[in-house]
Amino acid sequence: MAFKKQKPTTPGRRFALFSDNRFLAKARPVKKLVKTLKKRGGRNAAGQVTIRHRGGGHKRLLRKVDFLRREKSNISAKVIALEYDPNRNAHLAHLLYQDGARAYILAPDGLRVGAEVMAGEKAELKVGHALPLARIPIGTVVHNVEIRPGKGGQVARGAGNGVVILGREEKWMILKLPSGERKRFLPECYATIGQVGNQEAKLRTLGKAGRRRRMGWRPSVRGVAMHPGSHPHGGGEGRSGIGMPSPKSPWGKKTLGKKTRKRKKYSDKLIISRKK
Repeated sequence: MAFKKQKPTTPGRRFALFSDNRFLAKARPVKKLVKTLKKRGGRNAAGQVTIRHRGGGHKRLLRKVDFLRREKSNISAKVIALEYDPNRNAHLAHLLYQDGARAYILAPDGLRVGAEVMAGEKAELKVGHALPLARIPIGTVVHNVEIRPGKGGQVARGAGNGVVILGREEKWMILKLPSGERKRFLPECYATIGQVGNQEAKLRTLGKAGRRRRMGWRPSVRGVAMHPGSHPHGGGEGRSGIGMPSPKSPWGKKTLGKKTRKRKKYSDKLIISRKK
């Protein structure tokens, strides 16, 4: 994917980089494969803000992406379009199965309109095909990997992400995740061949605050700019630092060096080596 620059007619357009999406379909998404996405603005049922810096955003429809790839096992499907998804940085591939069913899947790099894809034990080792890890050769790059068989892909779903199959150890398959972490997976877990497309998504430049607001993000205010009743860093005469002994969250909890990963009873046991 390439980028395009506009003429610098405004300060916002001067540094903005827009995605060149000429190869994506211009048609509206399939009506049966979308549903309305209710906005909550980061608030819970009581109206209290539970996730800060969220709100507004352009109206969008939620595409129903098939992360499972098991319901149409060993049935060939044709890629009839590549489409934009406003809810993720990866593009979607619109599939038409031989029995007339339609579905959306993540579009891997190299998948083109008109290509044939399949999921199941009989699938070939081609980009976009989904197979059990036991049938995929060592060294292959895959994405949309299941953690538990039959639950659907949960690993490596963002633009440009890919997982490398390192080898086999007893009943486990050893995979290297995009973070550098090495982890064990059951051979029955499904994975899709190839790397997720739109790798240059992280290189785009928004150019102005308005594009950020249309994405649903609200401004973030520094703690040192607040008064002491709103943040532990607030208050003081003139510009003041964050104080001692360590930086704090708005609720007075230590933040510097604090671990944020939640413990997962099943998944954490499968980690061989943490990310560097």
